[in-house]
Amino acid sequence: MYQQLKEKLWSFIVHNNPDLMFNLQDEYKVTEYLETKVSAVMPMVMTLLEEGKEGYAILELCMNEMTAELKPSRYHYIAAILQAEFPEDYVRLREAGQLSYQTVLIVDKCKATFDVFNFGEENKTDPALKEMLHVEILLHLKQDK
Repeated sequence: MYQQLKEKLWSFIVHNNPDLMFNLQDEYKVTEYLETKVSAVMPMVMTLLEEGKEGYAILELCMNEMTAELKPSRYHYIAAILQAEFPEDYVRLREAGQLSYQTVLIVDKCKATFDVFNFGEENKTDPALKEMLHVEILLHLKQDK
């Protein structure tokens, strides 16, 4: 179960939080991060096993616990703004093979804004947040050209 949780968590990060993936890799902390997260839910695993829960249910509940702070994805949020509000740049970056890389850079540049707004499910539609991110994306795109 421990190894399955590590693999599922890493897969989630790769697909939903590439910015975190790159940061962990740059700092050589992938293993440490995964082991810390999985170790934290192991008491939950034991409790659920004692309650007779099925393996798939345990995996799902533990994944929800481990990924709660990673949702919603800042990466996907920025990518959606890029696609909707900067379609020409989005296509240019995609065709140049730079979309993922540039999106990760933008997420990193927007970290303070995300933090100030305490980005989460409850405020992801906040117009002030979206406007601040729009400006930061615009500034990044101007520098990128």
